[in-house]
Amino acid sequence: MKKTTLYLTRHGQTEWNVAHRLQGHKNSPLTPLGLLHAAWLAESMSSIQLDIIYSSSSERTLQTAEILRNKRDIAILPEQDLREINMGCWEGEVKDNVEAAFPEDYSAFWQTPHLFKPNNGGESFYDLQNRVLPKLREIIESNEGKNILIVTHAATLKLIMTHFSGKPLSEVWTPPIVDSTALCKVIIKGDQTIIELHGDTSHYKDN
Repeated sequence: MKKTTLYLTRHGQTEWNVAHRLQGHKNSPLTPLGLLHAAWLAESMSSIQLDIIYSSSSERTLQTAEILRNKRDIAILPEQDLREINMGCWEGEVKDNVEAAFPEDYSAFWQTPHLFKPNNGGESFYDLQNRVLPKLREIIESNEGKNILIVTHAATLKLIMTHFSGKPLSEVWTPPIVDSTALCKVIIKGDQTIIELHGDTSHYKDN
């Protein structure tokens, strides 16, 4: 039985992350620290044989994926289904302003994600789940026995790891958190799933 290894990470820090603006399907550039975190992760993964890289089609993830590819002669495949949760009219807005304008919805987004209803014109977490998990299964099934890197976003990555952990959607935001370029590693062999890393930032160095 073949062993498939998934490495999953979040994009590097962006300008909107620093400004506390919600991004979703919109984009902002990586910061110097975001670029540095990606370079550190690339260095720490340099000895790992990767067969293929899948990335959200957002610019911040594709830029991170390019850094992580390093000198490997492998493809980076952009996937719209790996994008962040769509936050509708919240995108580009400062978190405090969104919380003030949509207090109940904003609280539900973070505290009771399974009950969150997207009155913002975006997606629910069930919508995100129905978009991401079929794509994840497709990636795994079409790359059996390979080492795969997936570069995505905070909510998307948390949802994937919640799925692998066998936890309900209500626990999407429970720790560990996934910081900029935090690494997760999942081994799949038949029906067995082993989480070896979850939100690992051991590649961070002192600035």
